[in-house]
Amino acid sequence: MRHRQLFLSILMVSVLFTAFSLPAEAKDLKRYDKGTDSCRILGGDSMWYGKGRHLWADRCKSCHTRKNDKGAPYLNAESIPPRGWNRVFYQRYPLCAKQGAWDGITLEDQLAINDFLWRYGANTYDPYDETKCG
Repeated sequence: MRHRQLFLSILMVSVLFTAFSLPAEAKDLKRYDKGTDSCRILGGDSMWYGKGRHLWADRCKSCHTRKNDKGAPYLNAESIPPRGWNRVFYQRYPLCAKQGAWDGITLEDQLAINDFLWRYGANTYDPYDETKCG
């Protein structure tokens, strides 16, 4: 009888320990892309070190720097909120898009840039958000 009680006690403790010690699963960041009518799950390419940031630096920041000679406004990822970045890419309303500067950028690369800018747009950084710390 004692062994059974001891066994049940150990079993109960181990079950409780396991239940409370499992790491919480981080939620995937998602954004709706109106241009492709799809829900995009943002992964490594949209991170600060990912493909989207490098494409942004190579393709967009070459003109959108401070005191540029092209007349392009200075922009960084936080210049526009995420929904605004989605509009920029869906409506292609900036002058550079209308002048054909985006024609050499594949749709896949445009989506990677938009994912990056959506993720790091204005008012998106929250140091207390578990998906962005560390």
